Amino acid sequence: MSISIHDVSVPIFVNALRNMSAWLDKAASEKPEANLLLGCLAPDMKPLTAQYQMASDSAKNAVARLAGIEALPMPDVEVSFTELKERCARTIAFVEGVDPAALSSGAQREVVLKFPNGMEYRFTGQAYLTGFALPNFFFHVTTAYAILRGAGVSLGKPDFLQHLGPPDIQAGK
Repeated sequence: MSISIHDVSVPIFVNALRNMSAWLDKAASEKPEANLLLGCLAPDMKPLTAQYQMASDSAKNAVARLAGIEALPMPDVEVSFTELKERCARTIAFVEGVDPAALSSGAQREVVLKFPNGMEYRFTGQAYLTGFALPNFFFHVTTAYAILRGAGVSLGKPDFLQHLGPPDIQAGK
């Protein structure tokens, strides 16, 4: 059985972005928003707002690169939970709107990442997705979770994996 590039990208990005959006609802019910937006894990790390923006960018840019299309432009202007939730929703709509066949054709497409310092990486599409895009995406997702958790928001593993829904609990098994 083979698994498609679409199957290992879009649903994973969508699930995590929906979870992230729900974390903001929980955070808003427990803590003042202003106390959380600029929170970070270390002085040299970006704050919560940037973690959401970078997770969004990682998802939409990965899907666009793999499909050979332009990513939806989204300037980093969010300054509230509502705006961060809207960004998650726009990112979800974009990645879900990309043709799965276009993504599948990207498995062997060359992806070149160039950085401002002159460094670059070259990948096949599949290697880019599994070796860079997904790990980079989850770095920002996990950092956002850790910032909220570290600030006292009552998040736990069920929130990180809430896309799974409640577990099946069968008595006696």
